[in-house]
Amino acid sequence: MSNRLIVSVFPHLHKDESVSKVMWTVIISLIPAGLAAIFIFGTSALWVIILGVVSALTTEGVLQVLTKRKVTILDGSAIITGILLAYNLPPKVPFWIPIIGAFFSIAIGKQVFGGLGQNIFNPALVGRVFLMASWPKYMTTFTKPASFDAVTSATPLALIKEGSVLENISYLDLFLGKRAGCIGEVCILALLLGALFLLLRGYISWHIPMTYIFTVAAFTYIFGPKGLFSGDWLFHILSGGLILGAFFMATDYVTSPLTYKGQVIFGIGCGIVTAIIRLWGGYPEGVSYAILMMNAATPIIDRYTKPRVYGRE
Repeated sequence: MSNRLIVSVFPHLHKDESVSKVMWTVIISLIPAGLAAIFIFGTSALWVIILGVVSALTTEGVLQVLTKRKVTILDGSAIITGILLAYNLPPKVPFWIPIIGAFFSIAIGKQVFGGLGQNIFNPALVGRVFLMASWPKYMTTFTKPASFDAVTSATPLALIKEGSVLENISYLDLFLGKRAGCIGEVCILALLLGALFLLLRGYISWHIPMTYIFTVAAFTYIFGPKGLFSGDWLFHILSGGLILGAFFMATDYVTSPLTYKGQVIFGIGCGIVTAIIRLWGGYPEGVSYAILMMNAATPIIDRYTKPRVYGRE
């Protein structure tokens, strides 16, 4: 009888996964939202996406060569950064906006920390916030969707912030993307298809997205415009970049907590900050700022939610 006992060093459990495989799976999950954006806004959205991706790849490759590190532009991480940055931009921004934004995302948001796995903030959101602070006019100028007879060129959240009444925009319009907004945030249906794909593949869990969305819904319902418990929570879920942020940016492996308990705390924190900015802040949207603020809190959350070492009380 042959000896089937193999003695070796750890790890003893192996899984057919790699960084590249995970990244390219996420890219696939983002395709439906991109296709929907091109249908809704036309080819201008496609060009913004292309420019963002090309700029991110070029920046990462050049910086890795200059710093004499291994060139890993094909692992998919830079492509994801370029796509997510483009998804957070209006479809009619000048061509140099996604180029500069992607450069800043990769150079400052990622490579300055040492590259993939060492950045503390989501790189795409770092680029988006930089663009918002530098060129707010371009970042807040939205156009009507090309495929629909849209009633306004302002985002629904901006209209609510201004005290306007939304008379011709239904929940179905918001769900399908019949509204002004950033490229990748408008079609909730497409985003949910991609999110479901990631959930079924086990690449993300429900803890951050669900707690994030539920917290925003609860806060905006409780603190409504006409008194307590009068808010339109469904409107806040379907508007802005909440779904995009909750499923595709807040769940970033590098910048979110490791444990499920920590992820729940992270999601609740993102939801509270987002709701506060939407309800009482100067900006109509708070997803980007909320995620970045909770990224900064991730090390503390990990410290106090780490599991007990086996064998210790």
